Amino acid sequence: MINREIIRIKIVQLTYAYYQNGSKNMDSAEKELFFSLSKAYDLYNYLLALIVAVTKEARKHLEVAQSKAKREGTPEPSGKFAYNRFALQLEENRMLNDFLEIQKKSWDNDIEAVQTLYNQIVSSTIYQEYMDNEEDSYAADRELWRKIYRTFIQDNNELDSVLEEQSLYWNDDKEIVDTFVLKTIKRFEENNKASQELLPEYDSEEDKDFARKLFRSTILNANEYQGFMSEASHNWDFSRLAYMDVVIMQIAIAEMMTFPSIPISVTINEFVDIAKLYSTPKSGGYINGMLDAIARHLINTHRLMKRMEEPRRKY
Repeated sequence: MINREIIRIKIVQLTYAYYQNGSKNMDSAEKELFFSLSKAYDLYNYLLALIVAVTKEARKHLEVAQSKAKREGTPEPSGKFAYNRFALQLEENRMLNDFLEIQKKSWDNDIEAVQTLYNQIVSSTIYQEYMDNEEDSYAADRELWRKIYRTFIQDNNELDSVLEEQSLYWNDDKEIVDTFVLKTIKRFEENNKASQELLPEYDSEEDKDFARKLFRSTILNANEYQGFMSEASHNWDFSRLAYMDVVIMQIAIAEMMTFPSIPISVTINEFVDIAKLYSTPKSGGYINGMLDAIARHLINTHRLMKRMEEPRRKY
């Protein structure tokens, strides 16, 4: 699940923090990097557990409504949502339950957030259309939760605040993690039952090694990489560059120099996107031009054994 997009963002954050705090201990900083990456995976599991928590809340409401119907002799309400087959399968999922047990995580301490979300869902047209639809299938149940997630969980400021209170890391992680939760919902198959695999923390050891190498190269070769910036900045007002921009370019140069298989255009595009999120409004265009100039300079001086791909993305 932890892909290179998340890794790059975390390294930008941790490198910036590394230079801002007084104690520049590489080993401690590296431990913090991998801890922050593990928190992203925690959030992935916790958001899946939210689906289960809402379903359990639905069953509580259903039991109350059924008891009332029996007392009054009225038709019993439908249990279609409360016993949604996708949600029940997720509730029984071995990987998710192992995570919740090991991490001692539960939505019980944030039951108000669960109840609020439940009320938003059952008041929606998405819910009503699902309940009114005669189709009764696993695929329809799974699709309902994909719609619910995109509508009520993916962009939910109140929920974001609840998550941020639990972990400061999660505020930055949620936008990316949301995409992995939606991917997971889409991948679920009824026949897999409780053995359905969730996304692993890392797709491979290669990604974990990528994080370690990129972070260490960024810090250990800082003077050399900043020297490259100065050499290539003749037509740029380098002295007025935001400090975050310097950090972003330093990491981008580290990636260019350390990973021969990653095209220069990929590196530049990735870090320009990060600059748009974490630096000034003008940083994206500035960094795009600077990294392009730096890469060409390093190639021309035979210090970077790559080639420039044409054309690249325009900004």
